Amino acid sequence: MLEQGRYRTLEAIDAEGGIEMAKMYQPDMIIMDILMPGLNGFQATRILRKDPLTRAIPIVIISGSEQATEQYWSLRLGANDFIAKPIRRGELFQKVERHLAQREQAVLGTTTAASPLGTGL
Repeated sequence: MLEQGRYRTLEAIDAEGGIEMAKMYQPDMIIMDILMPGLNGFQATRILRKDPLTRAIPIVIISGSEQATEQYWSLRLGANDFIAKPIRRGELFQKVERHLAQREQAVLGTTTAASPLGTGL
């Protein structure tokens, strides 16, 4: 879906691979499911937030559950946002654009809009 929106993406098959990719490639944003092989999204978020190389990367958690507890723990453990499945295209792009713009402002100290060709994970 994001590739159709002109974003470059990287994909990992599990949380451990995603964490290593985040350290190596420093993506503009990380989007991950709570349920993954190996570590879950909560554990991966905790690890990413503790690492100086990845702590500032925006994280959006995706879950098939709309329970308030999943959203609460996602945000409490350091995720920037939460999206419930099924993923609605408009909601996804709105959140991606918002978090990329906020990251660019934080990195550059400007109010310039984010480039649609940012990288993601």
